[in-house]
Amino acid sequence: MLFVSKFLCVMVLAAGMASVAGAENTANAIQVHSGLEYTFLGTYDQEKLNHVVGPELDAFMQSSTQATEFRGKFAPAKYAVKLYRVKYRSVIPEFDNQPTVASGLLAVPVTRQQSLPVVSYQHGTVFDKSFVPSNPDKSMETKLMLASFASQGYVVVAADYFGRGDSPLPDSYLVKDSTRQATFDMLWSAKDILDSMHIQASHFFMSGWSQGGWVTMQFLKKLDMVGVPVTAVAAASAPVDIYLTMNRWLNNYQPVDAVYLPAVVAIQLQAQEYYLNQVGLLESAVRPEYILAARDLYQNNIDWEAFAKKTPATLNDFIKPEFARSGFLGDSFYWQVLDKNQAYRWRSEVPLRTYYGGLDEVTPAVIGQLPEATQKLLGGVPAKSVYAGDRADHRAVFVFGVLDQIVWFDSFLGKQ
Repeated sequence: MLFVSKFLCVMVLAAGMASVAGAENTANAIQVHSGLEYTFLGTYDQEKLNHVVGPELDAFMQSSTQATEFRGKFAPAKYAVKLYRVKYRSVIPEFDNQPTVASGLLAVPVTRQQSLPVVSYQHGTVFDKSFVPSNPDKSMETKLMLASFASQGYVVVAADYFGRGDSPLPDSYLVKDSTRQATFDMLWSAKDILDSMHIQASHFFMSGWSQGGWVTMQFLKKLDMVGVPVTAVAAASAPVDIYLTMNRWLNNYQPVDAVYLPAVVAIQLQAQEYYLNQVGLLESAVRPEYILAARDLYQNNIDWEAFAKKTPATLNDFIKPEFARSGFLGDSFYWQVLDKNQAYRWRSEVPLRTYYGGLDEVTPAVIGQLPEATQKLLGGVPAKSVYAGDRADHRAVFVFGVLDQIVWFDSFLGKQ
């Protein structure tokens, strides 16, 4: 299935061309046109990429329920990868399309091939503005995508989202329209950069984990709406139904629940408060003694570790009980917004795989299976729910998914 549309048929990928060499010879940003520039960050060689799926993966999985399950299962790197930070112009839909700027990563394998597949990766939840794709040294999930996909000949495109990376805005965490806009404009910005490098794209894939799984599905719907073809999509531990997921967190505590869920809810409440003008939402939801810590986390004044020392590890102790109970019927504006932010209830023609695990501490297993059931109900292209195993926690689902996706995506390229 070729990746073609009137917008993207000439989308191109860099592979050591003269324009790339020019970027390597300067620390300054290269301006493509007004409002779009990119900066060469450096190159991950094969040794570095193999180190990512070796000792760095071991460190990343140290606290996982499957700490050594994936050791030695990644293919050795075929290509070095050139990395570029992209700064681009976008707009904020919730503020009548007020202009803003955002950032992301463009990663290009060093190969002489003139037609390469593209994968857009949407990153998971981070509590620090710098732990994003455009700063890959501080984003293990991004490095794993580079080691798995870019090192095998895929170009990787990844938005930081509004409020992360170089964006001057507050975090747009789980805010639907701004999330779609950031990813949509990052894709076109990557196209504009790559056009000048004269290498055509063959296929277009999408992948995301956790928050990024939800973002991936929201992005897919946006592309479906404007008619941009997508070859295949994968989403790992994706909270595709935010209303149900949040309700489960607040009203049905489970021992497996992640200790960082209070931080997740704190930034989600404040993102909705800011972007949808819900003044006082945080105070209506969070117990008074934790308001300051929640504000400081959202404003990047403290990191998650500092927040955790000032707040309880369970949402039962962090959230006011009356606010939690308001989710039973879900008829307040807050819950209505979450319901509208679902990312799976439409008929799609794009092949889809979603990944879920038995011990996922963030996304309930039943949530991960909703897209398959929905497409079956609506008669869309068959979606497949892939079970990572009884012992798979949040990180294990991600790594399991990456390993499965490279094989699955390769099958569309005619590889065995």
